[in-house]
Amino acid sequence: MMLNNKNLDAEALLRNLDANVFGIDLHWLPHAHGSLEVARLLKSMHPESKILMGGLSSSYFHQELMSYPQVDLVLRGDSTEVPLSRLMGALESGDDLTRVPNLTWRNNGKTMINALTFVPRDLDYLEIDYGWMIRSVIRHRDLEGFKPFKDWDRYPLTAVFSVRGCTMDCAVCGGSCSAIQGFISRDRPAFRSPERLAEDISNIESYLEAPTFVVGDLRQGGRGYAERFFKEAKRLRIKNHVVLEIFTPAEEDFYRLASRSIERYSMQFSPDSHDEDVRRALGREFDTESIGRTVRYALEHDCRRFDMFFMIGLPKQTQESAIASADYVRSLYSQLENDGRLSVYVSPLAPFIDPGSRVFENPSQYGYTLFARTLEEHRSRLINPSWKYVLSYETAWMNRDDIVDSSYECADRFNQVRFEIGSIDEDDLTSRKQRTEMSRVLMMEIDRIVSLGDSVLQKNELDALKDRADNLMESTICEKRDLEWDAPNLFRSFPRAISGLLRSKRS
Repeated sequence: MMLNNKNLDAEALLRNLDANVFGIDLHWLPHAHGSLEVARLLKSMHPESKILMGGLSSSYFHQELMSYPQVDLVLRGDSTEVPLSRLMGALESGDDLTRVPNLTWRNNGKTMINALTFVPRDLDYLEIDYGWMIRSVIRHRDLEGFKPFKDWDRYPLTAVFSVRGCTMDCAVCGGSCSAIQGFISRDRPAFRSPERLAEDISNIESYLEAPTFVVGDLRQGGRGYAERFFKEAKRLRIKNHVVLEIFTPAEEDFYRLASRSIERYSMQFSPDSHDEDVRRALGREFDTESIGRTVRYALEHDCRRFDMFFMIGLPKQTQESAIASADYVRSLYSQLENDGRLSVYVSPLAPFIDPGSRVFENPSQYGYTLFARTLEEHRSRLINPSWKYVLSYETAWMNRDDIVDSSYECADRFNQVRFEIGSIDEDDLTSRKQRTEMSRVLMMEIDRIVSLGDSVLQKNELDALKDRADNLMESTICEKRDLEWDAPNLFRSFPRAISGLLRSKRS
């Protein structure tokens, strides 16, 4: 809401809310500053209300969260629907909170940690109802408060979850199998049955004409999971654009099934690096040749768009290796006859290493030096004047300056490849180069000011750079519009949404 309205009085908005419990999401660490500030404001305005935190980062740092006076409760785990219901019932009736699973709470100034016992084995207990959101928007006459991201009404994107947990063990991921086993006691992924998953997409389609992102690689569920999903999707005649993700290259049969079962589908894949040594150190065991093969299979079987993501700041990755990813992308386009349906992106691994990941738990083993370990150390880094100073790590192969330089160099080289294959024109290429150059110059200016030390002069100069520095923090490398999905305006779905609500009411 603040991004869409620079004049929004956030404090007045929070003051006018009325609730006994305020729930705040702290899932990924970039939200560490904002979530705690919102909690602080709410506690100062509603001192009798409880402040509840949840999410993976909340789960990892649950004990430290209780040291903040604005936080009363933390629900741990990746599945808190049932514990939340029990917590609300206990608070309403005044029952003993020791019976609420997964809860960390404060009792007479003492931190209490209930056992983390609600870790469901599957996700079929959930009901996914987009009609609830639409009814709430109508009831409260408030679309802005329900939008999941800044421009959602302009290009709505929805999501369904095939799984919580993961079979992969990527070294820097806080959602990897070893990470979630370590701090939320999940020893295996919990899947939604493929038939229910397809039904979720169909239910969304009854309300919204919007792309639906399927979270999780369908092949994680074992042999036959994807086949069952595609069979049910075909039976339900899903027409909305469906976005699928893969964690490793897929074989041709996967795309053949997708094209026969879904009217419009796209793919997302993060090989992270073209360099096999880097990928192996990260925990990605597949060869580079298979990357090109899986893209070709997808495009041959009617994939509308194939997004591919590369990262900078990985184990064993040098500057030369990071920058060479642009050469790999150029050769890949050449193999695919410059097919514009392939979209490539590069980004630094920023700003933080995920807590719970193998690198976070044993940084020296993987060649990392971490500058933040506690929640407070991460929170305080987020107020730094540029993303280089927010960055919480460096590696044995690249320090922070190297990571920044490589990121901007890769951005320029990737944009040059985009120009060569015709996905951007010369004016766009020029403006992107100017933007990267301006970012480099601004970064050097901030370096100069930081070198002045903690002084009045430094503060005044940083204040003068504030608006430009904010812009640098908002988009580090990618043009955000490149990541947008081609979707009809939300208001085009209004007749469908009303019709869906009427059908729901009748049923």
